[in-house]
Amino acid sequence: MKKTLFSLILFFLTISNLGAHTSHYKGIKVINMEVFRNENLIGYSNYFFTHGKNSLEVKNYTQFKVKLFNVIVFSVSSEALEKYKNDKLISYNSTTFQNDKEKYVKLKYDELNNNFVIDGSSFKGKTNADAIIGNWWNHKILKVDKQISPISGSVKEQVVTFIGKENIKLYGKNYSLDHYRLVSKDKSLSEDKKLDFDIWVNSKNNLIFKISYNKKGKWEYRLKNFE
Repeated sequence: MKKTLFSLILFFLTISNLGAHTSHYKGIKVINMEVFRNENLIGYSNYFFTHGKNSLEVKNYTQFKVKLFNVIVFSVSSEALEKYKNDKLISYNSTTFQNDKEKYVKLKYDELNNNFVIDGSSFKGKTNADAIIGNWWNHKILKVDKQISPISGSVKEQVVTFIGKENIKLYGKNYSLDHYRLVSKDKSLSEDKKLDFDIWVNSKNNLIFKISYNKKGKWEYRLKNFE
C-alpha cells in the first residue's frame, strides 16, 4: 500500500521546460493548492514566485498525510526550486521525504548540448530540453510529450488530449475551464507507474485549477487561491 501510494504521488506532486512561457505568469506571486483524497483535505502544494528582470524562481512546498483508520500510513514533505533565465529553465532541485526515505532531483541545463543533465534518486542521465518538470503551476505540461518526475528525476513520455470546455465549481465559485486528459504513452507500464490524469485549465490566465485521478481512492489538487 505504501509503495503504491508513493508511486502515485511521484506523478502528482504538484508536473518547466526550455520554452516554459514563464512570461505568462509575470503577475503571479503565489499559487496555493489543496490536496484531497476521497473528498478529505489531507495537505497542500503551494508555489511562490520571485520575478527578476530576466529571471524567475519558483519555490514549491508540498506536505500531506494519508490516514487509514486514523493511522498515518503515508506522509510526504517536499521542497523544490526552479530557476529560469530569459524564459529558459536552467536548474531544478528538490528534496522529498516519503516517511523516512529521502528522494531527490538535481537538474541542470547544458547549453552547449541543449539538454538537461539529471542526477535523481531513480534516474541519472540526460534528456532533451523539450521535456518538462512535472509541476502543476505550469500549463506547459499540456504542450509537451515528455515529463520529468519532480521527485526522483525519472523521464516518461505522455499523450495529452483536449476533452472540451466544461463548467466546474470550486470553493463556491463557477468557472468555465478547458478539460484535458494526460496519460502515459507507454501502455506496458504497471498501473502504479502510469500517468493518468484529468486536468482543468483556465485559458484566460493559463492557471491549472484542478487535477484529478482515481487509484486507491479519488485524488484531487484544487486551486484555492492565487495572487
